[in-house]
Amino acid sequence: MIPQWLNWKIVLICIAIVLVSGTIFYSQYVAGKIAKEERKNVEAWVEAQRTILNSSDSASINLATKISTENNQIPIIETNERDSITGNYLNLDADQVKSETGYLKRKLIEFKRYRHQPIVLILKEKPYTANQYYYGESDLLKEVKLYPIIQLIIVALFITIAILALQTSYRSAQNQLWASMAKETAHQLGTPVSSLQGWLEILKEHEVNKAIVPEIAKDVNRLRLVTDRFGKIGSQPQLELSNPSEQIHHMLEYMKKRTGGHVQINFDDQPIRDLVTKLSPPLFDWVMENLIKNALDAIEGNGSINITTAVTEGYLLIDVTDTGKGIANHHLNNVFNPGFTTKKRGWGLGLTLSKRIIEQYHKGKLFVKWSEQGKGSTFRIILPLQSSPQVA
Repeated sequence: MIPQWLNWKIVLICIAIVLVSGTIFYSQYVAGKIAKEERKNVEAWVEAQRTILNSSDSASINLATKISTENNQIPIIETNERDSITGNYLNLDADQVKSETGYLKRKLIEFKRYRHQPIVLILKEKPYTANQYYYGESDLLKEVKLYPIIQLIIVALFITIAILALQTSYRSAQNQLWASMAKETAHQLGTPVSSLQGWLEILKEHEVNKAIVPEIAKDVNRLRLVTDRFGKIGSQPQLELSNPSEQIHHMLEYMKKRTGGHVQINFDDQPIRDLVTKLSPPLFDWVMENLIKNALDAIEGNGSINITTAVTEGYLLIDVTDTGKGIANHHLNNVFNPGFTTKKRGWGLGLTLSKRIIEQYHKGKLFVKWSEQGKGSTFRIILPLQSSPQVA
């Protein structure tokens, strides 16, 4: 169901298109009328030339001369019966005629493209001699004909801007929806997490398996972290100086305990071991967790995950490579779209949120660097360094 505000915008766009389309058709109608009038004016001008050449009545000659001189808008070129230019013309730039070789010939070709039939003035029947008059369009007619094109461009720009505005509004509404859902999730998780913390304190006071309590504590802390992450969605997080190597190590320590024995995770942090830059630790951890979880799903319990790092030209590069099933080519452009997933479970939001965290909050880039079906995939994170590497 289309929202009411969207319905109104679509109706307004349709009304604007109808109004502008009407003016376009009307301007074409006006251009047609002007063209017919100009044809009549040229015919009258040619008839005036005939009168000047053949009449002996001074009054008729004076009237014809007046009609002839009144045409100061429509350009005319005269040719003979063999369609050769005689050199006579009207309402063309005399300086260009003199200075540009072939100017009249080019203008004659232009006039013929208008498909106006030349108006013929027969001078003699035998031998047949005649003048042919080809004419172009006045500046007024050109402007009227150009007007619909300008309107179409304006309409196209209007529609483009309107569509972009609708898309922006829709994305904004969607973002607000996801942010509201995330905050509500954080709020709902907060109560049971607080309760679990209370029960954990009671377990510590009683004689229970001492190895179990720390593990439960880790999972409770994990729940608190998840709550904190969801609570940050939709608001600008505070970036703080952090060591990305330490962040990734903490994440791997948690993930390795929850992976099968046939999965090998390698992390080469040598290039960034002593590097400090601005991050939002909870959100950066979330991104790494999503990438590692996706890699684990791709290798399906048997394979390896390699995390490599590099520092180049003021940027931190982090590659997460798996030896899994890879991504089909027709899916590569969709992996970061909300709701897209090839897994049987999940909402398809992990990579979408990860991209938003890296690109909007950290001003970096997250993309698929390489993928081949049956061989694996590499996701690359690019982060701008906001502090210099610190060497121990």
